[in-house]
Amino acid sequence: MPRVPLHYVDLRTFCYATEDEKRVEEALRSFLPDEFEIDRVENVGHHGDRIVVLSARLERADEMRHVLGRVSELDDIERVLTELDQRIDDNCSLFLRLDKQAAFRDEVRLGPGLTLRAKVEAYPAKKPRAVETARELLADLAGIDVADLEIDEE
Repeated sequence: MPRVPLHYVDLRTFCYATEDEKRVEEALRSFLPDEFEIDRVENVGHHGDRIVVLSARLERADEMRHVLGRVSELDDIERVLTELDQRIDDNCSLFLRLDKQAAFRDEVRLGPGLTLRAKVEAYPAKKPRAVETARELLADLAGIDVADLEIDEE
């Protein structure tokens, strides 16, 4: 895959006071290329508890390929492919929630904890075109023929 039809990929997670920040960072890093810089912002929650936001923006094709390669390891990637109409908004952004606990164990699963947002290149910049582009990209990465999917578009 020489070209990646995305403008960028954002990954973000929260580290709450009850969590070990190094472990949460390790979970996030399981999706990132080696030595990738993570932004860290410390906040205070409603009850005065510490919340650290860890995030990374990937803009280079090789970096995005790395993240997408990890996402293509999802056991239920076919489910994601059939749900793209609900996972892409009107601004052509694809959203996935990934399991933070699984990521810490270097596994890839849908679930709570990590948020992936990818801005899909679509010309014209309309949701149906973004859905089509994302479906082709993810299916190609996962080695799935799009024609074999039963897609229930709304």
